[in-house]
Amino acid sequence: MVCHIKTIVKKAISNGYAIGAFNVHNLEAILGVVRAAQRAKSPAIIQVSEGAIKYIGLNNFVNITTDAVKNIAPRIPIAFNLDHGKNFEVVSDCLEAGFSSVHMDGSFLPLNENIKVTNEAMKEAKKYGAWVQGEVGPIMGGHGKIGGKLKSVPIADLNEVVEFVKKTNVDTLAAAVGTAHGVFCNETILMQLLRDIKQKTKKPFVLHGGSGVDIFKIKKSIKEGVNIINIGTDIKVAFSETLKKTCKENKHETDPRNLLRPTIEAVEKVVLQSMKIFGSVNQVKF
Repeated sequence: MVCHIKTIVKKAISNGYAIGAFNVHNLEAILGVVRAAQRAKSPAIIQVSEGAIKYIGLNNFVNITTDAVKNIAPRIPIAFNLDHGKNFEVVSDCLEAGFSSVHMDGSFLPLNENIKVTNEAMKEAKKYGAWVQGEVGPIMGGHGKIGGKLKSVPIADLNEVVEFVKKTNVDTLAAAVGTAHGVFCNETILMQLLRDIKQKTKKPFVLHGGSGVDIFKIKKSIKEGVNIINIGTDIKVAFSETLKKTCKENKHETDPRNLLRPTIEAVEKVVLQSMKIFGSVNQVKF
């Protein structure tokens, strides 16, 4: 069932596990996430970026995903979120379309401007009873990038994070604590910084760049107060590698369904693995 993100997050906080926020880009990824949620009896957040919205279409995403949830996982709480919304028009459109959460990403701006655009999103979201995720400290890399080493991994300034939360009162908070979008060898999670942010802000924390991070560190970060973990690259890689392999092994196949069907299973497997790590499996009781 499609529900408000606050329902999912509040229960996760009470029971000490994290919620996976899974980026989708097409029908197969949507089906993979929803099937995994049903199989795992796990709540989930399904999210799209501005780029994914341009590709799928906002109304298409809402209608397809809502129908998939109703037909496949009718008793599993699933929420929609806009990931890295940098265009206020897209943020507004997602709220109007029924998203219960939007990420207003002003992290690339000076702090005062970040606060300003985030407050504009907060004002708009209030009309719909929706939540806003804010971000401090740009999280580097890029979804789908794997291998290598980042030249530098920017880290959020604790004082800026505290000031940002004080002046915006965002519902959920993302901050650069050592992870990156993609998979790189020098990613980490600075536990003390995470601890300090949680202690001083008391806000649900969203860990971006969850793909490729050491499982032990992920589990430890959940104990330190991470409540939502974004997974994007793992889904892209699982889908793409499976599709390439299937096409290579079936060069004469002309039915797209036969070529694409294995990608659904690949995404489902990745999402299920993540849910097990996050501790959200079997958290939905029928």
